[in-house]
Amino acid sequence: MNKYKYIAFNKPYGVLTQFTGEPGDKTLADYDLPKEVYAAGRLDKDSEGLLILTNDGVFNQKLTNPKNDKEKTYLVQIEKKPTEADLQKLRDGVIKIKDYFTKKAKVKLVEPTGITDREPPIRERKNIPTAWIELTITEGKNRQVRRMTAAIGYPTLRLIRLSMGDYQMDDLLPGMWKYIDPKEIINKNR
Repeated sequence: MNKYKYIAFNKPYGVLTQFTGEPGDKTLADYDLPKEVYAAGRLDKDSEGLLILTNDGVFNQKLTNPKNDKEKTYLVQIEKKPTEADLQKLRDGVIKIKDYFTKKAKVKLVEPTGITDREPPIRERKNIPTAWIELTITEGKNRQVRRMTAAIGYPTLRLIRLSMGDYQMDDLLPGMWKYIDPKEIINKNR
């Protein structure tokens, strides 16, 4: 039996990516996950979507260390519809955030389907439209996606991670998890 565990979890909005928190916090402990695993790359409390959990430290480094260039793809709802020139700024990867410049990103406007409603729903302003982009990065600095969209003038309203490495979160509903094979996440042939 393999001593390592690999889990895909669809983290709901408002859940901390740790097993403990302050009284009233929702944490990973609320989802009957094995206690010996930990998050491979965090999602902040306000973000949703794919979270990989493992007890394999070497695997965690292969997936999350920016020098390994493992892609992470996000579905991002932003305030206003971006121009192609602004999206190009994300693609070029020269946006300065705090003390660093972001690497090149893949980005496109999308019309998502099958997105579950969020509780609570995002704030909506009647006179300001929203748009969805699909954004793929190989880094993962603290609140990076939110800072990138804000830096080009489009605040993030909702952030859902769709994939990490080779693994795509397809049929997992928010709050659900399953064991997966690590080869589904990091293909050994790459």
